[in-house]
Amino acid sequence: MRIIRGRYLFFAFGAFIVLGMSLAALFAPLLTPYDPLAVDVSALLQSPSLAHPLGTDALGRDVFARVLYGARVSLWVGFIAVGISSGVGIFFGLLAGYFGGLVDEIIMRFVDIMLCFPAFFLILAVIAFLEPSLNNIMIVIGLTSWMGVARLVRAETLSLREREFVQSARLCGAGLWRILLVHVLPNALPPVLVSATLGVAAAILTESALSFLGLGVQPPTPSWGNMLMEGKDVLEIAPGLSVFPGLCILVTVLGYNLLGESLRDILDPRVKNK
Repeated sequence: MRIIRGRYLFFAFGAFIVLGMSLAALFAPLLTPYDPLAVDVSALLQSPSLAHPLGTDALGRDVFARVLYGARVSLWVGFIAVGISSGVGIFFGLLAGYFGGLVDEIIMRFVDIMLCFPAFFLILAVIAFLEPSLNNIMIVIGLTSWMGVARLVRAETLSLREREFVQSARLCGAGLWRILLVHVLPNALPPVLVSATLGVAAAILTESALSFLGLGVQPPTPSWGNMLMEGKDVLEIAPGLSVFPGLCILVTVLGYNLLGESLRDILDPRVKNK
């Protein structure tokens, strides 16, 4: 009983963080009157006040507004990148698990090759040859992080393809894609949902790291990563410029990790029986 209560408590706490951050990003124009790109030379590096709750940066821009609009960028990158990686991983995982044999060998050996490369350095290598932009970041992160999803879906499909309902659909003359999309995929989604939730946190961290290095979202567009980069130059006199976006990254990643871990426990039948 204590395990069950703790599991749902973590789920509620993670969901509260995720929902709160998402709503703050969505309703950013209603939460602050300031334009995150507006420069005000008369308000450089001001301390937190009623007019500027988190102060201003080296160009007089409101930090609170930039944090809110930066959340839009970071969360958008996380969602789109995970959508791409989940789509690619589901496609290859279904094919590998359903057909088996040579198809499975080719796909899984390709997955093994991709996993040999450290993910972040692979992303850095690809980004270095592309123009730094929001779209490129989302695509590259998505196309270099699908391997875990493919393995999960393959494992589930190997089990599901021998189940009676799949055999019945095959005998009734259902087409390949109908079997995969209607009968196999819905039953293979729970682990993918957990992986996608954790993947959003990983994508946000990756985007923040790339933006901090100057290879991600380019100024003046605010993202938590490039706000950290800009704040390091005035860290001694205005530490809040780095602390506030850093805290946002910490809290958001914590929320998604709590949500993903608790979902894994809730959806795992072995844990339910304890």
